[in-house]
Amino acid sequence: ARLWVGGATAVRAEGGGIIQEGLARHLANSFVEKHFGGETAEAERLRQRDAFAAVAKRDAPLALTTPLDAAYHTEVSNKGAMVWRLIERALGREAFMETLRAQLQSKAVDGGGLTLASLREAFALRGGEPVKNLLQFGLDQPSELDLVIGLPQQRGGEWVVALRNLGGLDVSTSVVALTESGERLKAEIVVPARNFGEAAFKTSAKLKRVEVDAEKLYPQLDYANDFAPRSNSSEEPLGEATRLYVRQDYARAETLMRDLLAFAPHAEEARVLLARSLLAQGKAEQAEKEFRAALDMRAPTPATQAWANVGLGEINLQRGQAAQAARHFDEAVRAGGEYAAMLAARAGRIKAEAAAKTAPAPDDSARAFIAQLDKAILSGRKGDIDAMLVQGELTAFAKGVVGSQPEVWQTQVVRTEQLDATRMAVDVALKVKRLGREEAGPAGLILTRVGGAWKLAGVEFFEVR
Repeated sequence: ARLWVGGATAVRAEGGGIIQEGLARHLANSFVEKHFGGETAEAERLRQRDAFAAVAKRDAPLALTTPLDAAYHTEVSNKGAMVWRLIERALGREAFMETLRAQLQSKAVDGGGLTLASLREAFALRGGEPVKNLLQFGLDQPSELDLVIGLPQQRGGEWVVALRNLGGLDVSTSVVALTESGERLKAEIVVPARNFGEAAFKTSAKLKRVEVDAEKLYPQLDYANDFAPRSNSSEEPLGEATRLYVRQDYARAETLMRDLLAFAPHAEEARVLLARSLLAQGKAEQAEKEFRAALDMRAPTPATQAWANVGLGEINLQRGQAAQAARHFDEAVRAGGEYAAMLAARAGRIKAEAAAKTAPAPDDSARAFIAQLDKAILSGRKGDIDAMLVQGELTAFAKGVVGSQPEVWQTQVVRTEQLDATRMAVDVALKVKRLGREEAGPAGLILTRVGGAWKLAGVEFFEVR
């Protein structure tokens, strides 16, 4: 999408990021939706919304933000995509794409660059005052919209929910309700700017949970108050459940994630956290079902693939199925997920391979190199250490080692893996004493051949504490 937007014609500097980053991301989301399904696109937009939420209360108007702003990339790409989605929704898909294509073609013909000013003028001309107001709301002011939902109340033969719009834009949105039996109900409503509204559900069934702006179309200051009932926490369900998981309150984390998945069944992070919470409570069969459901999604993220395989590997180990566990941990390593998942996968693979007696013998040449590296580090001479590193790489690592001058630096090579003809991954266990303090822990190193000899090219992780 970025190649299409930025390559069909030049994008001039004025507002270029909102086009190259925000519009390109919106088009990419549409591509994902078309080819991988709405649930996959929904999960991707959820991740983008969560990223924007972290900076929503300190963002600048999109039309004025620059790469010098700390939140620039998070804002222009994630909030930008939401704004363009609103414009497309107001115009309709066909009119939106026709207008965009016409702008790209006309700028290519006259040799000028596509600017934010010319693009918004074209959209406003096509969509009239409603689109003009949306553009002003999304581009010319910092985020200030906040939608708040109240507890459902029974009134006669229906349930009603009070809503409040704290922003300066009339909001056309949906309210979704979940009954105690699991039925999903939906109501469409317009909540006037800085005013109140009400959604009604013609049902006698008790409502368990309600949510406003269920599609999360609008950039908001606070998404935690889109749900009711709410916990005492000011966090959104996923953030709160993560905090509870870290505090080992697994049962409450499970409840929060089940409620969230009832509204957003394709939220990968929620499903993985639910599975991990179940596993931590000893509910292995339920956890396995959720891990496999996460992997069965049409386009799971690397983090989802990594954590799901880590979870399945841990379940296999509990059942004494070491060989199967090793395969799952290996898949988790190759998924290339987030840092914590990578650590768990690498440690789990070593443990499972040892249990299955399938651990590969470490490469002798790598062992010899690591022994030489230990000696260089203990020497404290920067020249000796630099000679062991790929030129220009790991300068901070070298300075840190020289600056602390370790008294002990012992490296045990635990596992090696040939990545390609010139690179090798090495899992090691370190024992270190520096500045009078003893430390130990695992590390992951990347070696590469330079002139026929190994050099240290990277440190994937260093958990020596």
